[in-house]
Amino acid sequence: MVAGGETVPQQSGREHRRRTRHLLSDARGRLKSHALKLLGFAVLAYLVLRLLPGLEKSLEALQNVGVWWIVGGMAVEIVSEAGYVISWRGILDPEDLLSQEGRGKLTGQRVAWAQLAGGMIVPGGAIGSIGVGAWMLHRLGISTERVGERQLTLMTLNTAIDAIAIAFFGLGLASGLFSGKENLALTLLPAALVGVALVLALAVARGEEHLAKRLEAKHPKIAKGMSTLSLAVQNTKSMLGDRDSKRIVLGAVVYLVFDIAVLWGAFSAIDAHPVPGFAVVAMSYLVGGLAGSIPLPANLGAVTGIGGMLIAFGVAHDEAIAALVLYEAIGYLVPLIGGTIAYLFLRSALGTKGDDESDEGTGAPVASEAGTARA
Repeated sequence: MVAGGETVPQQSGREHRRRTRHLLSDARGRLKSHALKLLGFAVLAYLVLRLLPGLEKSLEALQNVGVWWIVGGMAVEIVSEAGYVISWRGILDPEDLLSQEGRGKLTGQRVAWAQLAGGMIVPGGAIGSIGVGAWMLHRLGISTERVGERQLTLMTLNTAIDAIAIAFFGLGLASGLFSGKENLALTLLPAALVGVALVLALAVARGEEHLAKRLEAKHPKIAKGMSTLSLAVQNTKSMLGDRDSKRIVLGAVVYLVFDIAVLWGAFSAIDAHPVPGFAVVAMSYLVGGLAGSIPLPANLGAVTGIGGMLIAFGVAHDEAIAALVLYEAIGYLVPLIGGTIAYLFLRSALGTKGDDESDEGTGAPVASEAGTARA
């Protein structure tokens, strides 16, 4: 069959290469942005610790951190982000489209790692923008609406896990089950507020259809947003109670718990005395990390929020700051390394940008390497 002087396989090959070029360009841009963020964080952290009075001990503690602890901390962070990759693939690409058309069995994991390099880990529920992976899924035939729904479901699942963790650790600290400061304003109050929020979310999800119909005529965008959010809540509720989704839920739990473990371990690395309990660090991370939604450079919102919670729990300010700086550095470094490795594999498997441009520029027929590309 001929269309416009070219065979259909040739058109498919050109479209496949065009998609590949955009994918690699997006992934490369995210890596560059993440590298600049890491550099900016390092410079800012050094200047703050060096110039502000009273933080000399924080800088000294960081200078004494052992290399082996850094390696171990990075290994724990890799496990955390592997959990994110599992959840991401299970929710955004259950059909395994990314691995089809000859792209390779590990393409889904590599795209997820490339997306990780563009965002931050704190707080656990903040997944960030649509990203390179979701963009490619759209290019492979999934509608923008469906991609957005899946991304919101992933974000809702992570947020739900965060909320459950706040209730668990908050009640545990308030009751004395976990060691730490039994301040009800820091423990029981957040747990109660989260409980109320979960009940409200479920109630809104149940009554969404009636509310959306009432708002659809005058406020169609609000009605659509409510429907999408309700669907994400319902999907999350189903996954939490469905055995077939246990791998996805476990990935989200691993993503959160192991990331908290890096921050907790950072106190041992800086030789803090005493090392705060895991529950205290978890509550500080979860509640303080909510400040990460504030658009401040170098993730200062989350850092300030977590640091403030740690100090409120009785952790010495110099130890809290030193541990946070170490934790954040690992949180920047691991996605950058993992994303770079993933990008290099993708580039090798899918072709270089230069080759793609050369093929398009010469007008030479391009044979499809992986069958017919999906629109």
